[in-house]
Amino acid sequence: MLGNLFLFLMPRVKTKQAPLISVVTVCYNSEDHIEKTIRSVIDQNYSNKEYVVIDGASTDATLKIIDPFRNSINTFISEPDNGIYHAMNKAMSKAIGEWIIFMNAGDVFVDNTILDQVSDSLQKEVDVLYGDILVLKEGKLEVKEAPTDISHFHRMPFCHQAVLTRTSLLKSFPFDEKYKLSADFKFYKQLKQERIVFKRIPIPITIYDRTGISNSQRSKGLAENIAIIKEVDGWKQKLQLLPRLYFVKNWQTIRTLLKKK
Repeated sequence: MLGNLFLFLMPRVKTKQAPLISVVTVCYNSEDHIEKTIRSVIDQNYSNKEYVVIDGASTDATLKIIDPFRNSINTFISEPDNGIYHAMNKAMSKAIGEWIIFMNAGDVFVDNTILDQVSDSLQKEVDVLYGDILVLKEGKLEVKEAPTDISHFHRMPFCHQAVLTRTSLLKSFPFDEKYKLSADFKFYKQLKQERIVFKRIPIPITIYDRTGISNSQRSKGLAENIAIIKEVDGWKQKLQLLPRLYFVKNWQTIRTLLKKK
């Protein structure tokens, strides 16, 4: 009797409910890379996750490779799209998780505990949680740390494969599809202006695949970044970039920066 009374009077410890995380993979003709990405996602030991895969109607063996994993994929769509950010917008419209991380074809988590490790940092006062990445350099994986201070940034301060964002924000500010390489840069720049809370977690989250489209078209990506700075920040912020342009060899890129509306 007294034992039961003691248990009744003891303060009850609340068990924190693990948030639902939506992992998104977009792909197109990715037969050489898609399987390692899928396995990396489904092998995560974090149980409260959903997996969304958006394929752009691949014509190679991608769909055949995906097929054996269909039972581990919550939402799968294969149809023509208008580029990577159109596919990512489509994915987030289907996602039901509180948080989203994009792990596109070719990218993998560092290990199968990553989602579990980051889940404790997905707190109510945080809106964007980002971490470090591993990159292959001279045959060895090296940590590339994301900056802690992102008060001002003129390019993506972190990789979108290493950032978890509240789904509600992605649905409120969908990717601007007129930018084919840097729509994610515009999205996070908009969030920074809205005083959204960003937080860095000092662990590598993903092994970054340098063969992606944004890495193969760096000069076009830079031109888009400049256009986004002009659009989001305005002319005064543009002037702050001038000292940074000494290394730009493409005069047309500089002219794009300086051109007034």
